[in-house]
Amino acid sequence: MDNEQIIHSVVFSLKHEKGSAEETQFLQDGKSLLSSIPTVNNFQVFREISPKNNYDFGFSMVFNNREDYEAYNAHPTHVGFVSSRWAKEVKQFMEIDYGKLD
Repeated sequence: MDNEQIIHSVVFSLKHEKGSAEETQFLQDGKSLLSSIPTVNNFQVFREISPKNNYDFGFSMVFNNREDYEAYNAHPTHVGFVSSRWAKEVKQFMEIDYGKLD
């Protein structure tokens, strides 16, 4: 299990007005900063299109293994983004981490 690939996803809504410059900047900064962390692969930003939930956006990324995932969580860029931006600008979120079943 420690060597299996992990897909890390988080869906969220921002405190900013929809379509605002602040919303756009947060998404751009999140992509730029978080995708720069060496263990992050295939970083993607999504806009929620389903009426089945109350979230507006999603970030998704892939890690080669648990060690890379833990390195991301402890990386100063991630820690700084969470404390300086995420904690202040995100209204609600749900995080999901996937590993292959088979």
